Amino acid sequence: MQVVVSKKDLLRVLGRCQGVADKKSTMPVLGNVLMEVSGPDQLRLAATDLYLAVSGTIKARVDKGGSIAVGARDLFERVKMMPEGQISITTTDGSATTIRSVGAARRYTVHGIPGEEFPALPQLEDSTQLLSLDVDALSQLIAATQFSVSTDETRLHLNSALFEWEGDRVRMVSTDGHRLSKMEIQVPGKQASASMLIPLKGVLELKRLCDEAKAEMGKAEDAADASTIKLGQSGPNAFFQLAGFRFSVKLVDAQFPPYSQVIPDSTEKAVRVPRLPFMDSLKAVHLAASDRTGGVKLTLDGGKVRLESESPESGEGFDEIPIDYDGGPMTIGFNARYFLDVLGAVDDDEVILGISGELDPAVVKPASESTKANYLAVIMPMRI
Repeated sequence: MQVVVSKKDLLRVLGRCQGVADKKSTMPVLGNVLMEVSGPDQLRLAATDLYLAVSGTIKARVDKGGSIAVGARDLFERVKMMPEGQISITTTDGSATTIRSVGAARRYTVHGIPGEEFPALPQLEDSTQLLSLDVDALSQLIAATQFSVSTDETRLHLNSALFEWEGDRVRMVSTDGHRLSKMEIQVPGKQASASMLIPLKGVLELKRLCDEAKAEMGKAEDAADASTIKLGQSGPNAFFQLAGFRFSVKLVDAQFPPYSQVIPDSTEKAVRVPRLPFMDSLKAVHLAASDRTGGVKLTLDGGKVRLESESPESGEGFDEIPIDYDGGPMTIGFNARYFLDVLGAVDDDEVILGISGELDPAVVKPASESTKANYLAVIMPMRI
């Protein structure tokens, strides 16, 4: 293989591939990135850990076709150190790969393996219908729910986020058993049906792809490509295409909890709370909370909410802020971090805090109503 490519283009795709390559796997080949000539003027790069796979193509001057798999991190670090401009990549029959700056003396030689030994990536069936969704919409869904996905990989049904598309509404739901987040967005003019249980690793990789695509939107030549994501399911995998990348993830084969049964139909109290002052108080009082539980006690009483925490190691913390509440005293304990995650995902100046009793879950949602997007979180109480 002998090609000449732009350092900028190569580095952009390599950065995404080396994030997926599994450098700790017992299969050394998974720590590589595949480079192969995929057209008369295209170089394709790909990486996989057998659960996630990502590939991207860049323009190239192709002098000779072929393929090679090279250590992802080694290749990325060497390309990063090359001078700006064009880079020549040449492989020999022995799989030695020379990376050389065009117009300068700098060069590296790295050892790889034949491209034929690289694992085959999941393929999207021709009959698969791809749905189109604005990158902004998917980015909102992920930002509002990713923090409540369980990090316990032994509980697959919780170590994932549920993505659903019903008619003209798309939603994402996640829960770790202690809290639940649900974000729903209306997509006028688009009707579809889909349901996918996406593992946390896939959700985080999608977030990175969305963030990069949004950064590309400012460039006129890439704006259209970067503003829309195409998605579909083929066999056990979900496929996503955006900004020149194709990303696939093996979906979780498990039953997501019946989330609608967790969300209270109503709460006894619906309290309007200023979001930023509430966040500030929670952060301050959380400093003195137990490291193990993060518990903070909230007491609603006479137009204010008192926040209290204590621990044998840190002593006590106390604060209070005024709120729109004229009911009787009510005290309930929560993990402060759960509240902070939710408040950080909301843009409104105020939130509605729905509570019923000290053993009942709290419901948090933005104070402003919207038919285009709605968000709510459920946080389970704790004894303090």
